[in-house]
Amino acid sequence: MPPSERPNSIKEPTQTFDYADGASGPMGERAIAVEAPIEIAFGGAPYAVMMATPDDLEDFVAGFALTEGIIESIEDIRAVEARSAGEGVRVDVALTGERLSQHFARSRAMAGRTGCGLCGIEDLAHLPKPRAPVSASAPIAPPAIHAALQGLERAQPLNAETRAVHGAAWSDRDGVVLFVREDVGRHNALDKLIGALARSGVDPASGFIVLTSRCSFEMVAKAAAFGAATLVSVSAPTSLALERAREAGVTIIAIARADRATIFRGAAAKTSGGTV
Repeated sequence: MPPSERPNSIKEPTQTFDYADGASGPMGERAIAVEAPIEIAFGGAPYAVMMATPDDLEDFVAGFALTEGIIESIEDIRAVEARSAGEGVRVDVALTGERLSQHFARSRAMAGRTGCGLCGIEDLAHLPKPRAPVSASAPIAPPAIHAALQGLERAQPLNAETRAVHGAAWSDRDGVVLFVREDVGRHNALDKLIGALARSGVDPASGFIVLTSRCSFEMVAKAAAFGAATLVSVSAPTSLALERAREAGVTIIAIARADRATIFRGAAAKTSGGTV
């Protein structure tokens, strides 16, 4: 089956039952999110195998290449070709000559898992280091954050169907959600979003990222690699995520709920509905 025709969900027969008395409901079916191995190769050489939802693959590999530091800009990619490979998909990424040479000089093999952030590093010395600080931008108004959270909730068709995937969104400074990507892996969803933004030429200062997943240090590092100055998450951050945010100049707004959110880096919000 060509990669473009692979479904991102399948139907499986199910039957519910009651804990108290074991009573079973009628037989039915439920949508299940598809998870498949995606092999990413640069210049014909395998680099990583990630367990992911097999759609938006060009966005995925572009964002992955950017956040892994394999490319510096989208112009470093010459072409992307995806083809079926057994149960999964192989995506070959052709790089410019100079970038390919640099990649082979620093290449490492990595076998990834769903949402994998550090699989494949050899020791603690290879722990990813933050890049140069993100350029400062004007704070985001609280009403815009509220609007973006609501917009993301309405713009996740695969999660509405399966209740099994993460979402990553890009909102403009007014809270209008412009891009959404979904995946069984939270890192993959963010890579897909960043790839879509880079391929569309979106200015990192024009908005902010919203996540439905845990705010770990890898998610902060990926946001910083794109240049986003504000990262909103429904979950609390980890200690290393906050450390990365301080080093990278990223403001984390987390534990974002329908009525309030918490600022972990940045100016305090004004109760009059000012900016954060």
